[in-house]
Amino acid sequence: MFESINVIGRGRVGSAVASRLEERGIELRENGVDLILLCVPDTAIRDVAQDLVPGPGWIAHVSGAIPLTALDPHERRFGLHPLQTFTRARGPEQLDGAFAAVTAETDDALGRGFDFARLLGLQPFELAEEARPLYHAGAAIASNYLVTLHKVASELFRAAGAPPEALLPLMRRTIENGFELTGPIERGDWETVEAHREAIRATRPELEPFYDVLGRATASHVRVEGDGGNREVPPREVLAGSEADLEKEGGTRGKHGFPRGSEPKASDWRTATRS
Repeated sequence: MFESINVIGRGRVGSAVASRLEERGIELRENGVDLILLCVPDTAIRDVAQDLVPGPGWIAHVSGAIPLTALDPHERRFGLHPLQTFTRARGPEQLDGAFAAVTAETDDALGRGFDFARLLGLQPFELAEEARPLYHAGAAIASNYLVTLHKVASELFRAAGAPPEALLPLMRRTIENGFELTGPIERGDWETVEAHREAIRATRPELEPFYDVLGRATASHVRVEGDGGNREVPPREVLAGSEADLEKEGGTRGKHGFPRGSEPKASDWRTATRS
């Protein structure tokens, strides 16, 4: 276990981590430490690491995207990425219950990374070095793009005269319900989908392509599980579950799984969903 740590960088992540280490009774100092933890921007990791003289201790960074080679020439190293979004307005409690991706090159480094994650209150899992870009893309979609979704939905609510704050309970409940899909695409209600598009086209036309991309992605990735109490049509008439399903059904569905005969009637939406 690390008894002394130098946390370099006290931004949103670094400040929360430093506060948690102080809570745990870990000595924070600059020199002669067991671990140097780089909580600096991704673009600065390589330069900061190269400016530090390798010693008997360990070094780690908290980036989810930057490879361990950025810590050269240090050999006793690992990466620990807290899978959480942070704000300066909160403290170390932001770490509680979150997961952490640990990347290491040796069993010793992996074990130390896991122990350090647990010290911070995180739930560690191993992440292969080569999987970092894909992993980080998934994290960005789940967190960063959620901000975009909320912003766009809020703009439409304002245009409709509805309070944007009303979206928050809806978004939270969607998560609490295990991301169970409801709504017009799940029901195969293409008339409502087209009504959405017409309203957006008339009020915020620049957002129509955004809506179409999300609609295609939702239609392509929806999975039918059981009969579902909210469905207005039989599950197998909603969407095909995979390309294999499309082949087995002998081409009775469109490219993205729309049952032929219940696809959107508007030619532009049909074009969008088949592109």
